[in-house]
Amino acid sequence: MIKLRRALGVIALLLLILVGGFLLVAPAAVEKSQNHVLHGPPYAASAPAKALHAKLLVADMHADTLLWGRNLLARGTRGQVDIPRLIAGNVALQVFSLPTKSPRGLNYQSNDDTTDDITLLAMAQGWPLRTWDSLTERALYQAQRLNAAAEASEGTFTVIRTSGELKAYLERRKSEPQTTAGLLSIEGAHALDGNLDNLDRLYDAGYRMISPAHFFDNFIGGSTAGVHKIGLTDAGREWVRRMEAKHMVVDLAHSSAQTIDDVLAVATRPIVVSHGGVKGTCNNNRNLSDEQIKAIATKGGVIGIGYWETATCGHDARAVARAIHYVANLVGVEHVGLGSDFDGAVTTPFDTSGLVQITDALLQQGFSDDDVTKIMGGNVIRLLEAELPE
Repeated sequence: MIKLRRALGVIALLLLILVGGFLLVAPAAVEKSQNHVLHGPPYAASAPAKALHAKLLVADMHADTLLWGRNLLARGTRGQVDIPRLIAGNVALQVFSLPTKSPRGLNYQSNDDTTDDITLLAMAQGWPLRTWDSLTERALYQAQRLNAAAEASEGTFTVIRTSGELKAYLERRKSEPQTTAGLLSIEGAHALDGNLDNLDRLYDAGYRMISPAHFFDNFIGGSTAGVHKIGLTDAGREWVRRMEAKHMVVDLAHSSAQTIDDVLAVATRPIVVSHGGVKGTCNNNRNLSDEQIKAIATKGGVIGIGYWETATCGHDARAVARAIHYVANLVGVEHVGLGSDFDGAVTTPFDTSGLVQITDALLQQGFSDDDVTKIMGGNVIRLLEAELPE
C-alpha cells in the first residue's frame, strides 16, 4: 500500500510538472506562431519624419494584445505591442480590443459559432474558471488585467474612460511625454452572452467601444465572414440605442454590408471602423467599398487602416499610406486614422515602436505636416473627446 501511494504521488507530481510546463510554454509558442513582425527595430526613417513624429499624438484604434497574457509593463520579445514599445513609438493612445470567441479554421469567407479556440487559450493561460464558459466574464477579466497594469505602472500608463480623463491625460503628457494610455474595446457583441443588460457590466468595467460582430453572425448582427451575413437584428437596434445613450462608440469593423447599412440608418452619433482596409487599394470582401466609406464619413466617423496584407495588399508602411491616401482623397483627411490590428494573429511590417515609418510614408505621399498630425492620431482623439462620456 505504501509503495502504491508513493507511485501515485510520483505520477501526480509528474502530471503537475507536465501541466505547469504546458501553461508556461504553450501560450508563448502559440503567440509566436501567430503574431509575426517582418522587420524588428531599430526602424529607419527620414530626418523630417523623425522630427514630426516626435511631436505627434499617435492613436491606434485596434490591438488584440490582451488576448496573449503577456506582462504589458515589460518590453516583450514576441508579439507587437506592450507599454515600453508604445512609448518608444510615441503612441499616446492605444485601443486595446478583446476578441472573446474565435472559430476554429478562421477564414474571411464563412464561419459559424460552433467552435472556439479562445476557450483553449483561456485554459492554457490559466484564466479564472468563470471565463471558460462565459464571454462576458472573459471581457471583465481582461478589463481587470488592463486596470491592474495601469495601477502598477506608477503613472506611466493610464486607462481612459471619459472625455475628461482623456483631456487631463493629454495635458499631463505635455510635461510627461514618456507616458501612454489605453482604451478598452470588444470585438463582437457576442461578448454580451445574449443579454443586452450585460452592456451595463461591460461599461462599468471600462469598455467604451464595441463592434456588432467579429468573425461570425450573432444575435446583434452579421459578420462579413459569417455564414449568413445578416443585417442588424431588433436586439441589435436596441443595442445601438443603448450604446449611444452610454456614449460608447460603435465600431463597424468586421460587420456585414447589411449590418453596416442598418447601423448607419439608426445611428445618431459618429461611428468608427477600428481596423481594416478599402477595396480601392485592396479589393476583397473584408474591406470597405467607396459607398461605405462615404456613408461612414457622412456620419462624422473615422476609418482605421490596418497594417496586414489583407487590409493593404502590401507588406510595408507605403501600402498603409496608399490606403490612407485613397480614403483622404475620397472623403477628406479628417475621416481616416490608424487601426493596426497588432497582436491580432497577423503579420505586420513593424511592431508599434516603428510607427515613424508610417509618418515617413505619409510625407512621401505628399501629405502636409498638419494632415499627418490628423491621420496619425488627431482624428481619433478628436472623435473620442467628443463622444466619450463626460
